[in-house]
Amino acid sequence: MDEVRYWDGGGWAWMAFMPLLWIVLVGLVVWAVVRLTRHPADRTPDHDRGRPPRETPEEILDRRFASGEIDADAYTEARERLAAHRPRPR
Repeated sequence: MDEVRYWDGGGWAWMAFMPLLWIVLVGLVVWAVVRLTRHPADRTPDHDRGRPPRETPEEILDRRFASGEIDADAYTEARERLAAHRPRPR
């Protein structure tokens, strides 16, 4: 009667490789979940990252006008230009 022989080579290699494969797979899943659920850095307010908040162009203009760097005419003209170039809400 013929014996059925199965290939039994490399069993130890698979035993060593499978835990490594699972570690890599779980690590990839964790990385993907963190990457997809984390907010992009540009959405995080600056003060949450230890930096002072960024001023908007209007705030810069207001500050410069209040400190006397620019006069009323330059302030009004700059405000109109900013309003003309500001994206419109949909």
